[in-house]
Amino acid sequence: MFESTTPAAVQAPPPRLRDAWVALTGLSAVFLFEMLDNSVLNVALPSIGREFIAPTASLQWVSGAYSLAFGSLMLLFGSVADRFGRRRIMLAGLTLLAIVSALTVFVTSIEQLITARALMGVAAAMTAPGSMALAFRLFARDELRVRALTVISTAGLVGLAAGPTIGGFALAVSPWQVLMVANAPIAAIAFFGIRAGIAADQQADLHRDRIDVIGAILGTATVVGVLLTPTLFVAGADVTVEWSTATATVVAAVAFVVRIRMARHPLLDLRLVGQPQVASGLAYKAAAGLAMAGLSYLVTVQLQLAWGWPPALAAIATLPQIVVLLVSGRFVGPVVRRLGLDRAAWMSATAVVAGLAVFALLGRFGYAWILLALVLVAAGMRVVGAVAGNNVLRGLPENRTSIGAALVDTASEIATAAGITAAGTILAAHVAGTIATVTWTPDRLASLQDAMLIAGLSITVLAAALVAIGIQRSRRTLPTSITTQESTDV
Repeated sequence: MFESTTPAAVQAPPPRLRDAWVALTGLSAVFLFEMLDNSVLNVALPSIGREFIAPTASLQWVSGAYSLAFGSLMLLFGSVADRFGRRRIMLAGLTLLAIVSALTVFVTSIEQLITARALMGVAAAMTAPGSMALAFRLFARDELRVRALTVISTAGLVGLAAGPTIGGFALAVSPWQVLMVANAPIAAIAFFGIRAGIAADQQADLHRDRIDVIGAILGTATVVGVLLTPTLFVAGADVTVEWSTATATVVAAVAFVVRIRMARHPLLDLRLVGQPQVASGLAYKAAAGLAMAGLSYLVTVQLQLAWGWPPALAAIATLPQIVVLLVSGRFVGPVVRRLGLDRAAWMSATAVVAGLAVFALLGRFGYAWILLALVLVAAGMRVVGAVAGNNVLRGLPENRTSIGAALVDTASEIATAAGITAAGTILAAHVAGTIATVTWTPDRLASLQDAMLIAGLSITVLAAALVAIGIQRSRRTLPTSITTQESTDV
């Protein structure tokens, strides 16, 4: 074990952000790994395919195995962390990550690599809820919590932005395995930062309920189905496989709801999810994830297929979004102080939805409108990412913060899958043939533009409905604001 369960003296919360720099370094390294991992590896997929002579489907599973394990197991490990210790599960996940990453140098087949990627997804599921929960619990005041979450997310966004460039340079001078092994030192930094900077959980802060194994199995099956089904429909898999998977997902979801309503100690207590702050935060997070996923998919189609831009130029065209995500971090705190937590949450989620609406209505008329949409979405995501998660955790008991963080991440994963599914399905229904290979006549281009308008507006309406639900739920709580001290809190 990594730590003793013997009660220790309660550690006073840090009064300033910089007083917790060791812990924040460790937590930032966790989020860096989560965002850097896939973006770096995607650059290496052609090299991996050539080395193992792997078919396209297998290469897709190199990324897909990670995403499925990550997305489907977060609720389980969030519950486990609240039961056995958040820091303990985090450290165990980082240890698993370091070991698996180091062992990739011995991989000799695509199947072994997919297995390694799935294990990395398990490690990510063990660490992701903890990064938000531990950052939240580290500080006593909402202002410092929001700023801590902003610092941590900035590290991840740097990884997301720099990942392809780092991967490209690394592949120019070294084999692709280097990109996988690089996770090991990141995991080591995170391990020692969290070990040294964050005190062990006190027994009073953990619950003693039994883990709902049946609920965990049904919940995992539901999330796997929700994440896998969109891929099958968008990729145009066999109709029988598509609908069988969709049906199994619905059955698993119904069984999961029945289980958590009947279980004495359910994996997920619906009464807690229904709390106003929790429900509103999840609604805002889901709305933002849905809109951003839809925009990302549709912008790619607009630039590369409708306008015929090469991939490199299309990538450059989306760089402003990354720049805004990185630069706007310093403004999150002032915005939240001025607006308060609740107003900042719904206004930032609305900005994301508005960005998608701008693209849907005006994106076809020139890149300037796409640029505006990207900036609105990026600025909104920067705020809602920190504030909505903080609001969810504020609305939960202290011994349920990890499952709350897992809920936030799972809501984002599911919303992303739903956004891609909606966009891809509507485009496939309105444009004859495969959009990636079809010959673009004027009539087909007109059909494509109409389909993107319908898809964009449809996702906008769904996302706006989620924002409206969030606003309605948040009105059941007292208005919240952040009180701050002056620059001594920096």
